[in-house]
Amino acid sequence: MDVRKVVVVVEEVEAARSALEWALHNIIRYGDIITLLHLYPFTSSKSKSKSRLLRLKGFHLALSFQDICNKFSNTKVEIVVTQDNKEGMKIVGAVRDIGASMLVVGLHYQSFLYKLAMGHENISRYFNCRVIAINQPPIIMSPQTHQSPLSSLDTSSNMDFSHIHISELEVPETPPPKEKYRICPDPTAIIWRLKKSRRR
Repeated sequence: MDVRKVVVVVEEVEAARSALEWALHNIIRYGDIITLLHLYPFTSSKSKSKSRLLRLKGFHLALSFQDICNKFSNTKVEIVVTQDNKEGMKIVGAVRDIGASMLVVGLHYQSFLYKLAMGHENISRYFNCRVIAINQPPIIMSPQTHQSPLSSLDTSSNMDFSHIHISELEVPETPPPKEKYRICPDPTAIIWRLKKSRRR
């Protein structure tokens, strides 16, 4: 069995944690290598201390994601923390450098996939691996078209893209049990005639 490298984007949002948990339950198999990839924001400041602080914060965030992975046996985890760039293409380059066979992303309003989809006509050429986008309800829609910005990717023949919606299982309300109709609710109310009536 080939060893797969699965990259999970680490962000300080619940959608990213849900995406990791979904991947651990559904697609991660024995021997796979999970790379937790976090990109801290680009800063134009010349102060190295600010960049170092953002990097340290991102590393601690990635460690919290590693704690989730540790709950599952036989998981191999790597952590990559690097600075984003203005174009938002750093994740694409990092995924290529890692040689990932799969990219798992939790979708939210600031997701890099949305930025790429709205800034480029065809983003499928940037990825050479399968992309799995996990979306929790409510579904994010574009206010101009009332459609998801990623809807055009679902039919792309050049990109292995899966858009998965997850939600909590809702158990329908159970109606109260019906009472059986009693033909004779009170048996003592019936008087049986044991003797035949006399004919006059």
